[in-house]
Amino acid sequence: VSKEELAKIVQGFDKTELLTSGGVTLAGQRYIYLSGTDRVIRAKLGKTGVHCMKTQQAVIVSIYEEPVQPQQAASIVEKLGDYLITCGY
Repeated sequence: VSKEELAKIVQGFDKTELLTSGGVTLAGQRYIYLSGTDRVIRAKLGKTGVHCMKTQQAVIVSIYEEPVQPQQAASIVEKLGDYLITCGY
């Protein structure tokens, strides 16, 4: 994953229009932006998906593929993110 790709994701938490028009690119692969909030970004491409979460000091990026389901990835990423937030990270 490149520095530029991560920078675009970080910007996308505040400006979702960047992701809705250009998608989410990670490791050179372009994913279709599905939804997001100021803390979470979801994207998908075929049987592969991306779930990202922003904490106070970090961005967790998860790329998953079958047999992992989107809900499983979301649960794990968001629980880890919530834990990091409670630790002040």
